[in-house]
Order: sequence, then C-alpha cells, then structure tokens
Amino acid sequence: MKKVAWITDDFYLEHDTDGGPESPERLESINYQMKTLHEELMLVEPREATVDVIEMIHSPEMISFAIDSDAILDKQSYKVAVKAVGAGLVAVDGVKNHEFERAFCAVRPPGHHATPTESMGFCIFNNIAVTARYAQNEGYKKVMIIDFDVHHGNGTQDAFYDDDTVFFFSTHQVDSYPKTGKESETGSGKGVGYTANYRFEANSSDKEYLEIYGKELTRAYNFFNPDIILVSAGYDIHESDPLVQMDVTTEGIAKIVRNILDLGDKPVIFFLEGGYSSNDLGLNVVATVKEMLK
Repeated sequence: MKKVAWITDDFYLEHDTDGGPESPERLESINYQMKTLHEELMLVEPREATVDVIEMIHSPEMISFAIDSDAILDKQSYKVAVKAVGAGLVAVDGVKNHEFERAFCAVRPPGHHATPTESMGFCIFNNIAVTARYAQNEGYKKVMIIDFDVHHGNGTQDAFYDDDTVFFFSTHQVDSYPKTGKESETGSGKGVGYTANYRFEANSSDKEYLEIYGKELTRAYNFFNPDIILVSAGYDIHESDPLVQMDVTTEGIAKIVRNILDLGDKPVIFFLEGGYSSNDLGLNVVATVKEMLK
C-alpha cells in the first residue's frame, strides 16, 4: 500500500461565499466521507504560504488586492487562501523528504482559474501553479499538471503558456466558464507543444473521458517525462453535478485517477478544485484516495 498524505484544515471552512455554490458544505461532506480512510492515511496540517512564495506566480498588486467580483471574499478569506496555497507546499516537502509518496490537498478556495494578475471563478490564488513553481525550486524541474475539472484551468494555462518546463494537460466542457482552452491553444514561444487541451461536448461519459486519459495522456507523459505530477481534481465532471452537464460516473472518475497514477513511479499531488453536488463530492474524493492508496 502506498503512503498517502491527507492535507486539510478546518480553517478552510471559515471562507464564507454567502450561499454560493463553492460553499463550506462541500468540504464538510468530504471530511465526513473520508473518516473511514483516516487510519490508512497520514493526516498532515497545511501551513501558511508566505507572500514571496505566492509571488512566484502572482503579481504584488494582485496579492494586495486579491478581490474580484467572481472571488467572493469575507474577512477570513485571504488567510484561508494563503493556507490553501500552503497545503501544496507541505505536500512537496513531504514527498521530497520521503515521508509519503502521494498527497491529496482538500482545500478551499479552489485555484485553477486564478491568473497571475486576477482572482476569478471562486479562485483567489492559484494553488497548483504556485506549488509547481515551489516544486521546481525544490528540485522537481519538470512538472506535469493534469486538470480534469469540467471548467478549463485558464489561470494555470496562463501561468505556464510560454514555459517548456511545465506541461499543462486539460480536459473540459466546450463553451463552459471561462470559455477558454481550445485545442488550438498549445503554448507560445518555447512553450509551444507543452499545453494540451481536450474539449468534451455536454453529456460526455466515462467512455469519452477514458479514451483521452488512456491514449492522449500517456502520449503526453511519455513525451515530457516529468519529475512530479500535480492534479487539479475537479469533481464537477460527475453526472450528479448541478452546474454542468457531464455524465461521468464515480467508477469513471476512479479509472481516470488510476490512469494518472499508472503513468509512472513519480510523486503525485492532487488538489481539490470544483464539484458542487456535496454528497457525491465526498464519495468521489473517497474513490480517488482509495486509488491513491493502491
């Protein structure tokens, strides 16, 4: 059985979105469902990310004014967001020090829509992008980011679009928020060929997803040969999600995760992104972690 860290903090519940879909109830559901696996996991607390680490991705101006009409903030949200970034840093430290081989960062707010200069789409800072840069500073020079959220991770793509040391692989629904991520978007400058986008029509199912997460993901992995894999885990691809129209089952999500884990013997760190059917969100995270333990 693999050594897997579960990295979260009840402080994440303090981020109040005033009844919006990215609510504390999401993480409460996950915490409730995950209790059955706690004995098999290393329970790890995140730390607060410092401003200089966040500045690896985000501009000083954005950090100072990390408020956007789409990023609903209350008085605790900045502190919560800093600790969400910090979960990824703790995960990198843990795999580097051989304390565990894989980690799941159950964080709020999510991060993959936050660009280097703008908070948006429920995201304040880009948790996975900052972690990628931090990982590179810690010796993981080639970072692969895989994003299976139903929405395109535009912020992550923007952060590394001209970078050949980070490969960004994304699947998402056609014309969903933020309406970016066309197949023609493959990078710029020395980053050409290091961004791969695959769009699905509404009501796509396990079959369509697994075709991409089998053949195409394997091809990208073999081409890039990363030192570490980071995953934006968005469970809004599930058939029960109220915001979009995908038909991926819990079994399908487990198979997507299995395909990612089977790519090679590299550290893998998952980050919670979307997923707005609270009860099924918890069940889908449990399915993910069970695969991580194998």
